[in-house]
Amino acid sequence: MRLGLALGYWGRGPDDRHVPLAQEAERLGYDSVWTAESWGSDVFTPLTWIAARTSTIKLGTAVAQMAARSPTTTAMHALTLDHLSGGRMMLGLGLSGPQVVEGWYGRPFPKSPLTATREYVEVVRQVLRREGPVEVDGRFHPLPYRGPDGTGLGKALKPITHPLRAELPVLLGAEGPKNVAQTTRIADGWLPLYWSPTRPEVYEASLADAPEGFLIAPMAQVRVCDDVAEGLLPVKTMLGFYIGGMGHAARNFHADLMARMGYEDEARRIQRLFLEGRREEAVLAVPDAFADEISLVGPRERIAERLESWRKGPVTDLLALAPDPHTLRVLADLNA
Repeated sequence: MRLGLALGYWGRGPDDRHVPLAQEAERLGYDSVWTAESWGSDVFTPLTWIAARTSTIKLGTAVAQMAARSPTTTAMHALTLDHLSGGRMMLGLGLSGPQVVEGWYGRPFPKSPLTATREYVEVVRQVLRREGPVEVDGRFHPLPYRGPDGTGLGKALKPITHPLRAELPVLLGAEGPKNVAQTTRIADGWLPLYWSPTRPEVYEASLADAPEGFLIAPMAQVRVCDDVAEGLLPVKTMLGFYIGGMGHAARNFHADLMARMGYEDEARRIQRLFLEGRREEAVLAVPDAFADEISLVGPRERIAERLESWRKGPVTDLLALAPDPHTLRVLADLNA
């Protein structure tokens, strides 16, 4: 199982720890470093900044939101950074949810998410392979555009720049069972938001047809500390926000996932508390057991014991949300 460093997205401003953490991860032999975006900092600019200050570590987006850019624009970003970094780019994509897509990007959330995702990936693949002009007779991402409000003058094009790698890895941040199953057919890997090594049955059917070499790269908060309950608080804070606030009461993919993982009543309670403005109560309502099974928190010996269950399953890459160099070093030692 390879290790990656997940840095997430910025909060109020740039985090001056990110570049030193990425450099330390590279020194320790971590395979990859990943950035993210929500509705603040973008995913590609910080990754480019990190690329300029590292030399070997792979560079991933976890995830680039599809609604933020047309698929050709995303492919341009990916092929550009792949060239500038000497072939280190890994493109992670995700749909996000209706609140962000419609509230922030001002676009309709696709009524057929699987079709929209499939078309998006197809456009990206065509750009990167550069076998001819990009043409997709798509419902959501048609190229050239032939809609009734167009000029009819659109021309199928292929990129001027020759991509460094035609098969640049594409991973998807999918959550629903059908979306995960489709990911095994159209992508090179999957970026689970929550992964519990003790519940392989949650995704067993969806992953049944995954091809050889398919990447499974979940993110997990990792923290070396003496007090497990205290160490779990950042995990619970993240879960409270995602399950309670990253979605509508009637449509929240993160809450639905928690329910499928055996915590349906708790997920709905967290949602209700968060939407009522009782955010601290929502965080405290996150069960310690759930936060614990999707993270690696506690003393070194405890993390060592729990890490074995991650290594025995299908996970190929553990993307660690690790807040400090000491935690990075301990995890590298334990995974050696």
